[in-house]
Amino acid sequence: MLGTTEDGGWLFWRVMACVRQSRGRKRQVILFILCVCVCQSGAETLRYSLAEEMERDSFVANIANDLGIAPSQLAARKARIVSEGNEQLFRLNQNTGVLTVKESLDREEICPQSDTCTLFFKIFFENPLQLIRGEVEVCDMNDNSPVFPEKEMVLEILETAPPGSRFPLESAQDKDVGSNSLQNYSLGANSHFSLALRTRKGGAKYAELVLEQQLDHEEQPELSLFLIATDGGSPPRSGTAQVRIVVMDANDNTPVFGREIYEVRLAENSPQEQLVVRVVAVDPDEGPNGKVRYTFTQTSERSRQIFKLNPASGEIRVVGNLDFEEAKNHEMMVKATDSGGLSAHCKVQVEVLDVNDNAPEIVLTSLTASIPEDTQPCTVVALFSVRDQDSGDNGRMECSIDGDLPFSLTPTFDNYYELRTNAALDRERMAEYNITITAMDWGTTRLSSQESIFVQISDVNDNPPQFTQEVYTMSVTENNSPMLRIGSVNATDADAGKNARVNYTLVRQEGKEQPDMSVNSESGDVYILHPLDYEEVRAFEVKVCAADSGSPPLSTQAVLRVVVRDENDNAPVVLHPSPDSSTVAGELVPRWAHAGYLVAKVVAVDADAGQNAWLSYELAKATEPGLFHVGLHSGEVRTVRAMAEHEAPQQRLVVLVRDRGQPPRSTTTTLSITLVDGFSDAHLRLSEEAPAADPDGPLTLYLIACLACVSAVFLATVVAVMVVKVRRARPSEAETLPTFPKSATESTAGSLPRSYMYDVCFTTGTINSEFQFLRPLFHCFPAGLPPSQGEQQSSACLQEVSNLGEEGNWAAQGRAPPSEDMGLRPAEAACTANMGMELNVNSHQNPWLTPQ
Repeated sequence: MLGTTEDGGWLFWRVMACVRQSRGRKRQVILFILCVCVCQSGAETLRYSLAEEMERDSFVANIANDLGIAPSQLAARKARIVSEGNEQLFRLNQNTGVLTVKESLDREEICPQSDTCTLFFKIFFENPLQLIRGEVEVCDMNDNSPVFPEKEMVLEILETAPPGSRFPLESAQDKDVGSNSLQNYSLGANSHFSLALRTRKGGAKYAELVLEQQLDHEEQPELSLFLIATDGGSPPRSGTAQVRIVVMDANDNTPVFGREIYEVRLAENSPQEQLVVRVVAVDPDEGPNGKVRYTFTQTSERSRQIFKLNPASGEIRVVGNLDFEEAKNHEMMVKATDSGGLSAHCKVQVEVLDVNDNAPEIVLTSLTASIPEDTQPCTVVALFSVRDQDSGDNGRMECSIDGDLPFSLTPTFDNYYELRTNAALDRERMAEYNITITAMDWGTTRLSSQESIFVQISDVNDNPPQFTQEVYTMSVTENNSPMLRIGSVNATDADAGKNARVNYTLVRQEGKEQPDMSVNSESGDVYILHPLDYEEVRAFEVKVCAADSGSPPLSTQAVLRVVVRDENDNAPVVLHPSPDSSTVAGELVPRWAHAGYLVAKVVAVDADAGQNAWLSYELAKATEPGLFHVGLHSGEVRTVRAMAEHEAPQQRLVVLVRDRGQPPRSTTTTLSITLVDGFSDAHLRLSEEAPAADPDGPLTLYLIACLACVSAVFLATVVAVMVVKVRRARPSEAETLPTFPKSATESTAGSLPRSYMYDVCFTTGTINSEFQFLRPLFHCFPAGLPPSQGEQQSSACLQEVSNLGEEGNWAAQGRAPPSEDMGLRPAEAACTANMGMELNVNSHQNPWLTPQ
């Protein structure tokens, strides 16, 4: 009952079955069948045989043994069986590898028109993908008896019928095939008729009654015979019918057909009532004996349902649906009978022509619903088959894919196709594909069918996050509150799922201090953790990293620039007069000073920037309100009018310095001005002349000694002050000095830089108490020792005096001298600037002070 092409047992069984079924045939037939079986054994197809009418779940074969694999591999490789057609007839047990039938098989129902009945199936292995063909031949069992279409057949025979006349009988129908089909007819014992067997073109047998002895209507008007039809089964089955012979009275002529065989070719799509053929039989008798009627005889029931015979005209028309796929030929016997009972027979053979009336069918066998986007080309996505019930070109097919898609079709065998990828996939460009497969035949009027396959493309982490900007610029006002949100960064990822979830982090840079800020890892919000000070840091940059959650994760970076905005949180600082002086600063003004005389200059700076650092000067309080005026932007204190004799010698001014911030901040400084009678060249020269002889010699000597002591003390004090100034001008690295923004030196509002300081010392030894400017607090000679120290020092001092005059011009214009260009330190440049300013103011009165 089972076997494979490589199994000798199956071959033996097949030969024995063929021998049993072909019992009585010649030995050549057996040898022919044996040769066919041996030839088929070399194929790569699993072949089995099964007797029909077996019970449900009957054993067919052990697939695992026949394939030489362990039964456990069937389940591991997801083996399954698919029968051709819409109905699954077999079942495969993946645990044991046993192939069984799902239901009892009836060969006559499955293959009604075929002598052989072979069922085809496919065994699919999905991992890896493999296809094995198989077929099961359903062997016929003698389970059907011959059946006559009518239990009683009536033959009207003229008594004048000569011996040897033949009368065809209705054939019995047996649904079995081969040796189990109808094999023989026998007739009950009688004295008038014998039975002759005839074979049609297709091999079907039918019986004819042969008149052996003349009939006599008067002697015996009717005869009753038993017709037995027997098949060749073991044991044989038989069917019976009664043949009633009516002996008709004499009728000299029988109808005669113009042709014995009518051959017609008819398309299967012929419409209803279409004329197939018209048969004509002529009877030379007159009267009722010459009138002919036509009837079907020895015609199958299916042909009677498709064709209709007009009994009067002999026209045969189509009344049913012709189907080439069901039957390619129809054979009908037409009997023409006259009123006297005489009849004639003809044969009508209809060949059905195929018409392309069946569209191809697409049967999907295996499908991978989702594939990753990094799938390599030529990967199998789906497996399907196509079939067409038409024949010839009408049954030839071709398959194609609609649209420009990264997929292709590869034919395998038996009209099976593989759907493969033929290019790289990108989920971000196309996340799913609706693949429409079109199968089209080659008929004159081409028919097609379509099948849609949905293929999902699963995501792979192949896209890094992308920031919306390469550089993010955010601003924050100084003295901000802690944990202040100043903005957010945003990055998008073209991937999906966790591959698109973006986390934000700050990138730590080696060798740099981490700023007091943070980034929310999920939202990208940027926060300042602690208050910022514009005077300490005005802007800084950090790098922000955006990384996805893929495996491995991908990341990208962007630059985050934070700009600190200034706030008016610093009051102006007065540099001159020096705020750390223990005594109020004093200025000397001659009483002969004219209007607009420069008395002093108030110098202040503001650590803020912009409008917060724009300073204005106002005279808040004065001993004589109308005597002095302060420049609004320059801070210069000048006389408004000429001095009067009654003016108090000591004047006290309070100057208010205010910035333009919102709200504004201010500070005050106090100037002490001493009005003197003036100092001229005559007074200077007089101090240089030797004093006249004084009769009070001892007293003068005492005075000179006291003056020398006082001068020594004063010189020591001056030296100490100079040392302190030098140390302040050169602070050590450990000292902490106030820091001011660079923009203060660039202000055009009239404020001088904080680095300009004034060192003014009164002269000694003169009666006019004139004042002189000390040298700036730096060495007046080059770094290298010159050949002549006296000459070098003299030239250096002359250069210094020249520089002092230039510095005075800068100060008189209310601008800061370029201390960097002159090679001076800030403290030294400030002292020099003050000295130069005073020289420039008084040079027109004291030519001696004019630099040479």
